[in-house]
Amino acid sequence: MQVVNGGDPYCREVIRFAVLCRAVTLVLQALFNLLIPDHAADAFSPPRLSEPGLCDWLVEWLLGGLSRWDAAHFLFIAEHGYVYEHNCAFFPLFPLSLRAAAGTVLWPLQGVLCFRSRLLLSAVLFNAIFSVLASWVLYELGCVVLQCRRQAFLSAILFCITPASVFMAAAYSESMFALLAFGAMWQLEKRRLWTSTLLFSLASGVRSNGVINAGFLIYAQTKHFASQLQTRTGVARLLVLGQLPTLVVSVALMCTSIFLPFALFQFYAYFWFCSSNVGSEYVVPRPLLQLAVDMGYRLAFLNGAKPSWCSWDYPMVYAYIQDTYWNVGFLRYYEAKQIPNFLLAAPTIMLGSWAAWCYVASNPWHCLTLGLARRETGRATAEFSAKPTVGFCSPGVFVYIVHSTALLILGTFCMHVQVLTRFLGSSSPVLYWFSAHLLHTHEPLLQNRDPSTSHAAPHLDEPSLGRPFPAWNRNENPVLRLLKNWRQTTVLTQWILGYALSYWLLGLALHCNFFPWT
Repeated sequence: MQVVNGGDPYCREVIRFAVLCRAVTLVLQALFNLLIPDHAADAFSPPRLSEPGLCDWLVEWLLGGLSRWDAAHFLFIAEHGYVYEHNCAFFPLFPLSLRAAAGTVLWPLQGVLCFRSRLLLSAVLFNAIFSVLASWVLYELGCVVLQCRRQAFLSAILFCITPASVFMAAAYSESMFALLAFGAMWQLEKRRLWTSTLLFSLASGVRSNGVINAGFLIYAQTKHFASQLQTRTGVARLLVLGQLPTLVVSVALMCTSIFLPFALFQFYAYFWFCSSNVGSEYVVPRPLLQLAVDMGYRLAFLNGAKPSWCSWDYPMVYAYIQDTYWNVGFLRYYEAKQIPNFLLAAPTIMLGSWAAWCYVASNPWHCLTLGLARRETGRATAEFSAKPTVGFCSPGVFVYIVHSTALLILGTFCMHVQVLTRFLGSSSPVLYWFSAHLLHTHEPLLQNRDPSTSHAAPHLDEPSLGRPFPAWNRNENPVLRLLKNWRQTTVLTQWILGYALSYWLLGLALHCNFFPWT
């Protein structure tokens, strides 16, 4: 990736605001954790193997709210490895990174902090950096795809206050995944195929849904091939067809690279849990053995009979864990008692569905042809010429709509639906692009009143270094401006910002104190 563009005032403001939001998040979670008693949740809570010192208690007091729920799994894996079978639901790149940072960068603190405290501190620092960089990368991606710098800027600002904010700060893998996924998409848009492949591959080592990103590479190469085929004639077209075998091989290699981390992790789990000769020298500490007995956790190589998934034709521990431990499957979550969780996910479902509908309604032909058919210029009509070439409804957004809609359908019908907020919020830029599109289009306070940058010439929608934000008259953050003028904003604006900010605050207050959240 290129160095951050320090000469771009939009870019500077994105980074400044992202840093501010991370700092406010850390302060608020410490206050909420101090003021609100912890809920007695039925969550994974492994024992500490070392007696905490004064500095460890201080870290726990300041940052302990960020080690709840799944964060306990990541920190446990980073400290002890994959001791319990259900730990294998959490992919290794993030905990490995925490372990490396705690053992190297934070190694000088070993005299005052235990290893677990250094892991938590590593997670907080990493995610603060990752989330800030993800904001910047999302801005750069938006500039390339949307071809509208103001909408790209607004979407990146909205990402800074994402409804999934608590998970971007806690010891979860969302920030790392967002940075890698958005970075890979950006590099792919710039036709840096192998850099994009590397980032997508790393992303699939962070979260399981990273393998779906292989679709971006397949589509990009298919679209490039179709474009060349339609623009060439005669012998030139035959030469393009002759490149098809090379194209197929390269796409296969790229997709294999993306699937490889997932496959290797499944193989590791099989080798660790299904082979009786592996790990015989590994001694599980007694407190962890006792926890396994008390909670019924399956230990690697120590519980006698092999788990049932070891005998599958394609042994996949991830699918087994999701099915057995979390009851994940098609329509399994559709129970009356889950109505509150569906209500929690409702804003994300509505926003994602609305985004898909608006895009398809604006580009029916483009969607029907999968964006592969090249429109003949000689047959262009007034209707076609009126179609937007920039912004959310532009042709380049098509593959992102397909990706986000696929994730939305998967999350709504096959997962614990409340996780949709962070699932989509860390995997797809569409929610932020569409929210920015709605604000940019329907909020009078953000309407462009500068004739030199009117909508009649959207390709001129670029910032001037002398007047960085001509559409908003002052060099200021548009979200902060809307908040300052809350009573003058539209209902739609209040809904979008209210959704983001309320989930930010509620997430910090509830998640950090072991209350159920998204």
